[in-house]
Amino acid sequence: MKSQATVSLLRWLRRQLREPTPFREHLEAAVANDDPREARRLLEQMSCTEAQRRHVEGLLARWDDTHGRG
Repeated sequence: MKSQATVSLLRWLRRQLREPTPFREHLEAAVANDDPREARRLLEQMSCTEAQRRHVEGLLARWDDTHGRG
């Protein structure tokens, strides 16, 4: 079962990247494969507003918190 942070991150991703692109597909794969480090690396390459960046960083932090708990 996916964590709430993972679900939120996927929703955010789909809203921001409406068109299926290799970048979005790589991000979705990182989320689907429970790889927050890869998702963070890919998201760092993305241009977004400061508010968006804070929001996504919060989602990534929650994901990191739950990542080791199985």
